Amino acid sequence: MSNNPIIPIYTTKGDAEAFLQYPHLFNRNGEWIGFVTPKREVYSVLGEYVGTLTNDPRIVRKRATSTLKPKLKTPPKPAKIRTPSNIPLAPMMPELTHSLIDVLQDLPERLHTTDSGDSREDMD
Repeated sequence: MSNNPIIPIYTTKGDAEAFLQYPHLFNRNGEWIGFVTPKREVYSVLGEYVGTLTNDPRIVRKRATSTLKPKLKTPPKPAKIRTPSNIPLAPMMPELTHSLIDVLQDLPERLHTTDSGDSREDMD
């Protein structure tokens, strides 16, 4: 069992839609949906760049992503976690500038489990 704390990741609306147990990201069911690098870059379970983890904490990405980052090698799939039953209320979230997108709120399909999502590899 990891002794890293489980940190709720919020949407701009204040909903906890993901949980970080560094470096792994989990959905509300405790299933693995991505990982975070030491530079706070967020990647999907397929190693695709998703956005950046802010101090709020939220996951945001630039609306115009012309500079696509290379795929990263994904870490080994972690065990499912038990998400906390009591989640602190979200801090007051400043509005995002027009150039930023709240990934969990506006592009949640970018963070999916290994067995779902549009761009997963076909199972043999």
